[in-house]
Amino acid sequence: MESIKKIFRIGHGPSSSHTMGPHRAAEIFKERAADASGYRVTLYGSLAATGKGHFTDKTIIDALSPKPTEIVWKPEIQHKFHTNAMLFESLKGEEVTDQWKIYSIGGGELADENSVMDHEERYEENSMTDIVKHVEKYGLNFWEYVEQHEESDIWDFLAERWEVMQQTIKDGLQNNGVLPGGLYVRRKATQYYVKALSYKASLQGRCLVSAYALATSEENAAGGKIVTAPTCGSSGVLPAVLYHLKQNHDYNDKYILRGLATAGLFGNIIRTNASVSGAEVGCQGEIGSACAMAAAAANQLFGGSPQQIEYAAEMGLEHHLGLTCDPICGLVQIPCIERNAFAALRALDANLYAMMSDGKHRISFDKVVKTMKLTGKDLPSLYKETAQGGLAID
Repeated sequence: MESIKKIFRIGHGPSSSHTMGPHRAAEIFKERAADASGYRVTLYGSLAATGKGHFTDKTIIDALSPKPTEIVWKPEIQHKFHTNAMLFESLKGEEVTDQWKIYSIGGGELADENSVMDHEERYEENSMTDIVKHVEKYGLNFWEYVEQHEESDIWDFLAERWEVMQQTIKDGLQNNGVLPGGLYVRRKATQYYVKALSYKASLQGRCLVSAYALATSEENAAGGKIVTAPTCGSSGVLPAVLYHLKQNHDYNDKYILRGLATAGLFGNIIRTNASVSGAEVGCQGEIGSACAMAAAAANQLFGGSPQQIEYAAEMGLEHHLGLTCDPICGLVQIPCIERNAFAALRALDANLYAMMSDGKHRISFDKVVKTMKLTGKDLPSLYKETAQGGLAID
């Protein structure tokens, strides 16, 4: 299993697979074919179906500038390896001098048919069952297990991500107006935050969590700076929960970073054994994974045992099984923004339920991950980030 660093990428929204991944690929190809007079980029499958709503063409053109770039859209062609396929071609006049087929597989990650780019194994265990056995045997916390396997800069890395997460929430609570894209969706984070402050304590906390989640999700939808957790489309869930626990439960940054490490570990299991790509498995892979990560982090901060933490994460993912990815007009706005708020609240509910238990549960986290992968394969392409089915139907 690879480093948890790949779960937490700093970038600009609205989509890790449709914006961050293509931008990164374009930068790589530009360096590879620097002597070209121009470029042609063909987008396939989901990338083509919702690319305009996700600014895929804009981010590729920006990365390849100042040389001219032609974008070709082929949503009807689905590649077997992954639906998010791109073909980069360098041109000298009409002559193709180089070409490169690459896939944006979710979370800003790139891969070809043979391997994931920059692949480096850091963990011996690839299942949560084996990790739980390991930490119990050696009396470890999940964050200590992460610390043992990551590079020495892991805490500085996570601290930088946490700073960006907090700043994104602060920015999102200050910014107002209509989000770009043509749906004319107004930002709501500020409104929710102000209203939350007038509620009694019993409701205020949950309302603030919603405001925090909306703040990040709206910043993402506007192309703002966010941290994937594990994707752009689900980037509001984990920061909202952790920011709430810091602001309303007085957890300091040291403990928050440990929660981030644990969250990254659970997200990494999903990424390794299933997928976090909405285009591949539907929104269960994005929002479901984010909810599981946030539930695990919260449960650790509240003092849960390894079994209770795993239980919280299992519930966070299990109760999002089958969730479709059907963004209206291909924009990461409806229902995406709202789902971030609900998933953050569900993560806290899963944490509470697990804390009340003794940690024993019949369905393992690994089984839910496997089920999510199989469910994703069974979902028709209409419900996997193509904006052709479900809520996306006009």
